Amino acid sequence: MKIIVTDEVTGEGLALLQADPRIHLDVRLGLSKEALLACVGDYDAMITRSGTTVDKVLLDAATNLKIVARAGVGIDNVDVDYASARGVIVVNAPFGNTNSAAEHTLALLLALCRHIPAANASLKGGEWKRAKFTGVELKGKTAGVIGLGKVGGRVATRLKAFECEVLGCDPYISAKRAQDLGVRLVDLEELCRTCDIITLHTPLNDETRGMIGDGQVAVMKDGVILLNVARGGIIHEPCLLASLQSGKVSLAAVDVFSVEPPTTELMQALIAQERLVVTPHLGANTQEAQVNVAIDVSKEILAYLDKAPLENAVNLPRFDPAVMEQMRPYFKLMAVLSEFGLQLMKGNLDRLTFGFTGAIAHQDCSPLTVCGLAAMLDRVADQPVNMVNAGLVAERMGLVVEERKSTQGGAFSNLITLTLEGPWGTRVVSGTLFEGSPRIVGLRDYAMDFMPEPHMLLLSYLDRPGMIGKIGTVLGQHDINIAFMNLGRREKKGEAMVILSVDSPVPAPVVAELERATEASFIQALHLPSAS
Repeated sequence: MKIIVTDEVTGEGLALLQADPRIHLDVRLGLSKEALLACVGDYDAMITRSGTTVDKVLLDAATNLKIVARAGVGIDNVDVDYASARGVIVVNAPFGNTNSAAEHTLALLLALCRHIPAANASLKGGEWKRAKFTGVELKGKTAGVIGLGKVGGRVATRLKAFECEVLGCDPYISAKRAQDLGVRLVDLEELCRTCDIITLHTPLNDETRGMIGDGQVAVMKDGVILLNVARGGIIHEPCLLASLQSGKVSLAAVDVFSVEPPTTELMQALIAQERLVVTPHLGANTQEAQVNVAIDVSKEILAYLDKAPLENAVNLPRFDPAVMEQMRPYFKLMAVLSEFGLQLMKGNLDRLTFGFTGAIAHQDCSPLTVCGLAAMLDRVADQPVNMVNAGLVAERMGLVVEERKSTQGGAFSNLITLTLEGPWGTRVVSGTLFEGSPRIVGLRDYAMDFMPEPHMLLLSYLDRPGMIGKIGTVLGQHDINIAFMNLGRREKKGEAMVILSVDSPVPAPVVAELERATEASFIQALHLPSAS
C-alpha cells in the first residue's frame, strides 16, 4: 500500500506504518494544490490534518484512493459524503485528544479561580499586590458538567478529585453511566440554577447551538463561573459579554469561538474582558495528543490492511451487497422511526430495542438496526456517528441495544418497531412501508396510520367534546396550517392520542398554549427531516 502524508504528523505515530513491509510511506508536506492533484492518483491512502482540503476535485483525482485518515477529531476539511460515494473510507481519531481537552479545562478553571494570568502579568509589570488576587477554592463547590461524553466524563472525574459535588446534564447517557462517574443527573434548568461552576462539553449542532443564552444565565447564581472548551457557539457570545460586564458571571474561560480567528468587533470586546481567560483553541494541543491521534489513524490503516473492523470510520461500512439490496427500501423508514422516537424521550435513554416482525424477520436485519442506532446517536453523541461506529458509541454511553425478530405476521406483512426505555418510562413507535413509502402505524398501544411529514405535532389528552376545535383554533391564531390529522383512542371519553401534520414548525410558546388549552398529558412538536 502506498500512503501519502500531506500535513505535519508526529513521527512516533508514523513509525507503526514505516515498520510494516506492506507499506510504502511518502511524507510530502507543503505541496501546492496543483502538485497534489498531479500525484495523488498514485496512492492508496492519505494521512492529513487540517491543512489539506479533501474535496470533490481531489477525490476525483485520487483514482486509487481507498482510505483517508484525518489525524485529529474534526473532519470539516473532508467531503465525507462524496468520499462515501466514491467508496473511500474516512477515518479520524476522536479519542486521541480526550485527556488533553479535559486537562485544559481544569487548567483554565484553576487559572480562573486563582487569578493566575492577571497575577502573573501584575508581578512581571513590577507590582507586588496580593489582596487583589484573592482566589476561591474548588473544594465544596457544586460543579455542573453539560455533556458527559468522552471529555465531559473525564472532567467530571477530575472535579470529583477536587472534592466538588458534580451535577451532570446529558439526556443521552444512561443512569448507570452517570452513577459510574459519581455524577447526579439533572436537567439543564436545575444545573444552571444550582451550580457554582458550569463547564460545557457537548458537540455543536442544532440542539446545542446557543444553548447557554439569556434565559439560562438569568437563573444562574450571581457570580457563577462559566467555561467553554468544547465548540464555539454553544454559549451565546453577546450574552456572555453582557453577563461579564454586569458581574452576573464573575469569571469565565473560553478556548473556542464561533468565529476563528475571533476578529469581529464583538469577539474583540469579549476577549478584552478582564475577568475572562482565553486561549486560541488549545484543547487538543499537547505533544501527547498529537502522538495519540497519529497512532490512532495509523492503527486504522493497519486494520484496513488486515481486513479487521475499523473503530473510527466516519462513513458507511461495507455490508453484503445482497443484504443491502434487500434492506434498502427500509432505510428511510428506519431513519424516520429513529427521529420520531428520539423526540418522544423526556430524559436519559437506557435501553433501545429494534423489533422486526413478519417476512422481514427472515432476513439479516443488522444493517437496519445499525442504521437506526446511528440515526439516533448521530444527533446526540459528542462525535460523528455512522453505521461503522454506532455500536461502539452506544457501548461507551452505557446504552443497551437489542434486536428482536418474529416471523409471525400480524396485520402487516412487515413491521418495524422501535422501543425506547428510560427512567421516564417507555416509548413505542411502529412503522411499515406502503407502496414503498414509510407509514407509522403504531404509537405506544394505539393503532395509528399516517405518513410522516417534516413538521408534526403529537398530543395525548382526555377526550371530550370540542378538543379538536381548540387545537385548530390555537394553531389558526398563530397562522399554522393543519395538513392532516389522525386520532387514536381506546374508548369514548377516554385518553386520546392525536397526531397532526402541519405546514410549518410549531414554536415552543404555541406548544405551551396548546398544552394549557387541552390539558394535555403529553405534547411534542416533531421535526422529521428524513420524511421530506
